[in-house]
Amino acid sequence: MSVGSVIGVIGAGQLGRMLALAGTRLGARFAFYEDVPSSTSQTLGALYHQDQLDAFIDAVDVVTFESENTPVALVDYISARKPVMPNAKALFTAQHRGREKTLFRRLGIETAPFMIVNSLAELQDAVKTIGLPAVLKTTTEGYDGKGQAVLRTVDDIESAWVRIGNRELILEGFVTFARELSIIAARRVAGDVVFYPLVENTHVDGILRLTIAPAVNLTDALTQQAQAAIQSIMTELDYVGILALELFDTPNGLVANEMAPRVHNSGHWSQDGAWTDQFENHCRALLGLPLGDAGMEVPVAAMINLIGDLGDWQSVLKIPHAAVHLYDKAPRAGRKLGHINLTANDRETLQSRIKQIVQ
Repeated sequence: MSVGSVIGVIGAGQLGRMLALAGTRLGARFAFYEDVPSSTSQTLGALYHQDQLDAFIDAVDVVTFESENTPVALVDYISARKPVMPNAKALFTAQHRGREKTLFRRLGIETAPFMIVNSLAELQDAVKTIGLPAVLKTTTEGYDGKGQAVLRTVDDIESAWVRIGNRELILEGFVTFARELSIIAARRVAGDVVFYPLVENTHVDGILRLTIAPAVNLTDALTQQAQAAIQSIMTELDYVGILALELFDTPNGLVANEMAPRVHNSGHWSQDGAWTDQFENHCRALLGLPLGDAGMEVPVAAMINLIGDLGDWQSVLKIPHAAVHLYDKAPRAGRKLGHINLTANDRETLQSRIKQIVQ
């Protein structure tokens, strides 16, 4: 595509805005569409009336989306007239934990044991098969710890079903793991792929709080396993753009948790720590441009999410090699309001800078 190509984004939150900030450096322009307006979407001038959808499609050259909860029917409708990347097949797969894990298993990627349940009786039978402890999740629409319940004893089964049941759920067996990792990769239509380094993630109440890049004590075997897994997924789905794969590091190797068909929170560090950040590489893939180097520009980096309250974010600006990224969103419990990226020449210095922010 040429300079001035228009990238359409379904959704207009912080991910869309960061895509636009990266893509405009490449000469791209942006249009946004979402069903429900927000403060961020209004800032971006997003269209959000149904009767404006056709105008949005006419105005763009290629379309992408912010969320795996984007309606597949909407992507199908747009795809009839303009290319959508990633495609509807990838979106359809990622929207359902059962379809997602079935794909992983078919590709030889290890997952936790799982069973789909549609009733309390089926859940009780699944517990007998998988055992306890286990995690009960909605098959669709859950994120940041929402729509989940941990079952530790048989007494938890009925209460969990009452709280999040009366719909299709997935029961997953517990995985014994040392840490949570993720890998992000970018793929073009031509099939070439670049990999970002494996990173280590810390979650609190199901929400990502801290990412360290690269993860400590990485082996070639771990890196190769992660890269092979995400590349096999991208090839199978004919995937274009950024894909994130969340993984558990276990004594027997990596176990896949879930994937995200979009730019991902655990890749935000790349804005200040990689030669080419995830947002630019996503735009490059959409525009058919050569992918950029996904390696680290600095020895170590970190990303800290700002959740619910910004706190004294101005004081962070005094910390060497700290970058603040705010999302123009009103404070609310559990809401991602921004993030802080830190870079350093060694892990000791990086940890010192993290401790200045995370008390």
